[in-house]
Amino acid sequence: MVSTAHEAMHRIFREDPHLFARVLPRAGIPFPEATSIEPLDTDLTEIRPVERRVDSLFRVHTEGEEGGFLLAVEAQGRPDADKPSSWTYYLAHLYAKYRLPPILLVVCRDKTTAAWAAEPIRIGRRVHTSMVVFPLVLGPGNLPAITDPEEAAGDLALAVLSALAHAKDPGHPAILDALAAALSGVEREQAYSWAEFTETGLGDARARTLWRELLSTYTLRFPGSGTIIEEAILKGREEGREKARAEDILRVLRVRGIEVPDAVRERVGSCVDLDVLGTWLDRAVTVGSADELFVEPSEA
Repeated sequence: MVSTAHEAMHRIFREDPHLFARVLPRAGIPFPEATSIEPLDTDLTEIRPVERRVDSLFRVHTEGEEGGFLLAVEAQGRPDADKPSSWTYYLAHLYAKYRLPPILLVVCRDKTTAAWAAEPIRIGRRVHTSMVVFPLVLGPGNLPAITDPEEAAGDLALAVLSALAHAKDPGHPAILDALAAALSGVEREQAYSWAEFTETGLGDARARTLWRELLSTYTLRFPGSGTIIEEAILKGREEGREKARAEDILRVLRVRGIEVPDAVRERVGSCVDLDVLGTWLDRAVTVGSADELFVEPSEA
């Protein structure tokens, strides 16, 4: 799972590689129909002391085009004067290594950074340009703002990308609301995965708080202080252990031929303290009656 908002902006394409082919045309960027898209190693280092890694890298195969092309994806949170030289290096190295045409796609979370990233990178002197890099850019200016739950449910990956890219927009709550509603109607594990991805990718504390509140409004109702889905999973595992230990206590009593009144069965089954359940399990091996499970040695 992703660890930062930066990671989420490019890793979403690893979660669903064909998202490129769906989102670029909607952003007004022509994109050939892909027959397959495969992730590649992101390490572009040539000499170990100078390590260079592109955020995400894919090889895209298209109909009637031998070899396809490369798609390098960079997530950019703010203008960075060092990036143009890095991006130029990435493209030149990729072309030399794979002998395939490389394309740079920069994914941004705000319009200012997107406008900066879209500027052509010109290498050379005023009298002669040796190389020009034209990055493709996805950002809040050309990515769709998905506010309809049905549309969000039709393409969850795109809806999540919309939520991340528009995180700083005034209309962001409506996007999150549509996504939360869409997740409430899909298979449980899929909903958990995208909900946690979204929470981690939002980054901003206020947006994450709103996201948690929206999830509780729909069907993903889980409390906690980490990511809401992680807590739900951990809580489920804990509850599973408690239930198993309670069943063990009752089974030991049953095998020993000890009658278990309904009140005892209910008290054991409702206990959520694993340590207490462990104590009762130890006592179940020796007690003469079910009620003795709850009697402390000093009271005997």
